[in-house]
Amino acid sequence: MDEAPVSELAGRPSLHAVEGEVATLANGLRVVTTPLPQSQAACLAAYVGVGSRDERRKTLGLSHYLEHMLFKGTEARPTAIEISTAIEGAGGTLNAFTTRELTSYWNRVPYDKLELAMDILADSVRFSTLEPEEIERERTVIQQEIRRAHDQPGQRASQLLSAATYGTQPLGWEIAGDLGSVEAITREDLGAHIDTWYRPENVVLSVAGQVEVEQVNELAERLWGDMRPASLPETPAAEEGIDPEAVRVEPREIEQCNLAMALRTFPRLDPDRYALSLLNGVLGRGMSSRLFVEVRERRGLAYSVGSHTSAVTDTGHMGIAAGVTKENVVETAKVVLDELRRLTAELVDEVELTKAREHAVGSFRLSLETASAYCHRAGGELLGNGRIEPLEDVLKGYAAVTAEDVRRVAQRFVRMDNVAMAVVGPFDDADALRDLLAA
Repeated sequence: MDEAPVSELAGRPSLHAVEGEVATLANGLRVVTTPLPQSQAACLAAYVGVGSRDERRKTLGLSHYLEHMLFKGTEARPTAIEISTAIEGAGGTLNAFTTRELTSYWNRVPYDKLELAMDILADSVRFSTLEPEEIERERTVIQQEIRRAHDQPGQRASQLLSAATYGTQPLGWEIAGDLGSVEAITREDLGAHIDTWYRPENVVLSVAGQVEVEQVNELAERLWGDMRPASLPETPAAEEGIDPEAVRVEPREIEQCNLAMALRTFPRLDPDRYALSLLNGVLGRGMSSRLFVEVRERRGLAYSVGSHTSAVTDTGHMGIAAGVTKENVVETAKVVLDELRRLTAELVDEVELTKAREHAVGSFRLSLETASAYCHRAGGELLGNGRIEPLEDVLKGYAAVTAEDVRRVAQRFVRMDNVAMAVVGPFDDADALRDLLAA
């Protein structure tokens, strides 16, 4: 099949006009600035290259715990209220998040409050006092967050699926930890975590909006330039293969079963990432996808069904989720497996491939409507990948995918020994699911 013309996908205006500009401070901290003259906002994010996969099992949840604590007070702003009031009083918002590979702290303000926002972000990340009373108070909050996730069947199925997909390695652990590991975390653990990982060569500062590169770089030098570098620990490499306990079932007396399935794929920068994205679009993205049509429209097995992809530096997975009655769990899993096998055996037709491509390109374009989107894309990619992929290259990547690429990529990872399953709900026949995989 001929490649789709890039001009048809790129449209007007061209996306290349809003690439970020990267500067590196003398201490190794990288600053990426994305000027958006039409924006009324300035979005700032500090990305730190540490997440749950870098932790020990005993104190799992340390990165997430620290994410909570760095808003709780500094010497300049001793309380959490003073920090939040400073941002919210300027009309802005602030928050943070933790993943398996990074922790991000961000705020968003009107563009004329850039200097204030830069100061608060640096103050919070660098100079938290970690007051013992606040640590104990937040411990209870985090444990309630963990309990809430456990009580939600969909999230619990996702937790079980991670364990079945990645096993006992850190990628299979919960980002927030568990009640016991959070209970074990001490002030000394939090301080050591900062000393080890919060180093300038492991931090990216990303700023986007109606901002000037020179001003951002000057503020970054003033607020972050005295941060001292140090050698960083190595992150353990991902282990291959699905866990031997590939099927996890947790019976609960609720109305619906939450069925989750996963297959190990490949790293975030794998050359086949665009083909995998379009394969996912064909399989389970949206109401015209194969899974939605076959599982819901034709068979009436589920109200909701879909698929997604996720990747880290050295591995990844495709996930599939459906909400079904207990009588339909096995049949739904079989339909999913059949559709996966079909992708390895048959070429996707031109109409499906074009729809998946246009959906991917359109979603990508719509994801870049705000200063926050540019800020987080640039910060995450520069930290995680070492570079920010030019926007036009993304469009070219999608344009180059052929139907044969989609089938070849499916053949890379669709194998029954590469499937994990989890069910939470009124279902207890794990053997029936194991039989499907063994058939």
